[in-house]
Amino acid sequence: MKIQFAPTDLPLTRRLQMASVLQWVFSFLGLAPCCIMMFLVLMFTRFWLISVLYACWFFVDWKTPSKGGRKFHFLCHLRVWDYMRDYFPVKLVKTADLDPGKNYILGFHPHGVLVAGAFINFCTYATGFRKLFPGLDSFLLMLPLWFRAPFFRDYIMMAGLIPSDKESASYLLRRQGGGNAVVIAVGGAPEALDARPGAFTILLANKKGFVKLAMEHGAHLVPVFSFGENELFDQVENPRGTCLRWIQDKLQSIMGISLPLFHARGIFQYSFGIMPYRKPINTVVGRPIRVEKNEKPTVEELDALHQLYTEELSQLFEEHKGKYGVPEDQHLSFV
Repeated sequence: MKIQFAPTDLPLTRRLQMASVLQWVFSFLGLAPCCIMMFLVLMFTRFWLISVLYACWFFVDWKTPSKGGRKFHFLCHLRVWDYMRDYFPVKLVKTADLDPGKNYILGFHPHGVLVAGAFINFCTYATGFRKLFPGLDSFLLMLPLWFRAPFFRDYIMMAGLIPSDKESASYLLRRQGGGNAVVIAVGGAPEALDARPGAFTILLANKKGFVKLAMEHGAHLVPVFSFGENELFDQVENPRGTCLRWIQDKLQSIMGISLPLFHARGIFQYSFGIMPYRKPINTVVGRPIRVEKNEKPTVEELDALHQLYTEELSQLFEEHKGKYGVPEDQHLSFV
């Protein structure tokens, strides 16, 4: 394989953009194991007291992730996120106003490999979420597994990440006065296994938990489609029914996290690595779907709202796909 090396005379801005994405990729893929290892290693050194004190803090602070977390706004404003935004680049597109007096569930599609668009748009202020939607505070749901990692849990909470369970989302959605936008990557980890350039497969047909959650709390539903999310990485072919896909699905059902075999470009060369491609991400926030509070919805009511959401998401995609290079004959595939 011929390797295409990066030029040596790249401007400083480009290098800073690369560094910002590199730290994010490391945080997503390697920081949690490193934090766990550090916690354990410290126990067998003269700094053992740090681990002991943190263990006590961990016990006392156990419920914080499920009670809105601990978002630090200054962290969301850091310049590093501006560089990350410009690396791709990432843009947040508003199509309608969202009343800050209401609570919302934003359904994010597609998941992609590393949900880059969801993170930069809703966990940082680099793309102007607070200016586009004044009065709203966004919280991105993440697998509860990561909130059990010492030190790492505190880091991700500062960015507005909370566990992806009903208790955590409900805590925010039942707050009086509104102003909370809970962002859910509806397809979850399984959808990452279908994330590859040109793919528009959306896991939604049997995903009704977020719809029921919206009905129970009277939170309005907002479909969000991130054009370019699946273009960031290539993935080893794993069609449904193959041995590789069976193994991946089995591991996902056991561990709760998916293991897509992805690759893209490197740090100093463009031929192979785990750095995402520099492809634009345009995240379009659709019109809100009004939801009346119904603590015990019937199956028919749940199915009707789920169908309406599916239609709104499909319409959002059709209305905007031409602006972002999607062929006219390409449509969403719901599974």
